[in-house]
Amino acid sequence: NTVTYALLAVVGETFSSAMVAYALARLRGPGYRLFFLIILSTMMLPWQVTLIPQFLLFRALGWVDSILPLVVPTYFGSAFFIFLLNQFYLTIPDEMDDAARIDGASDYQIFWRIILPMSGPALATVAIMSFMYHWNNFLGPLLYLSSKEKLVISVALQRFTGAYGATRWDLLMAASLVALLPCVLLFFFAQRYFIQGIVMSGIKG
Repeated sequence: NTVTYALLAVVGETFSSAMVAYALARLRGPGYRLFFLIILSTMMLPWQVTLIPQFLLFRALGWVDSILPLVVPTYFGSAFFIFLLNQFYLTIPDEMDDAARIDGASDYQIFWRIILPMSGPALATVAIMSFMYHWNNFLGPLLYLSSKEKLVISVALQRFTGAYGATRWDLLMAASLVALLPCVLLFFFAQRYFIQGIVMSGIKG
């Protein structure tokens, strides 16, 4: 359950944030600065403020006790990741877009054939951060998932503490290590991309 939820959320959050960031950084239509500020302002709004309205909305849609409330919102992007990728795209020279347009490429083709291939480290950084957040997410699954067979590992660990009456700390620590292992392995094998995504610019040569 946790792997399915985390992977679906990572894919949606990464690519939707990349498309929005590309539009804000390269297309720059009328009012794009205001739109960008509105997106950034949502970072100052705690998730707990919108918790009740979102729950009422998802309950009206019949999505409670499914992973849809946890996955679908990620396909509309994340303000922090949009900002991160926007700053990366601003470092890529506009001349690359102009050269592609001279060859007849559309904005869609520029994004998929030029910008995305150059954004590997930045996208890897976003994907790693997104995976770690969703893998360890507790409040969302606790709120929307109630069936035992649909639980994710963070909620299962919390319920594990009272499963045997008194908490078995030895078993809890073993289960916590298993839950932590994917994040440790992911960062260990992908740390090169994570560091590159933070420090590198979009100019290669």
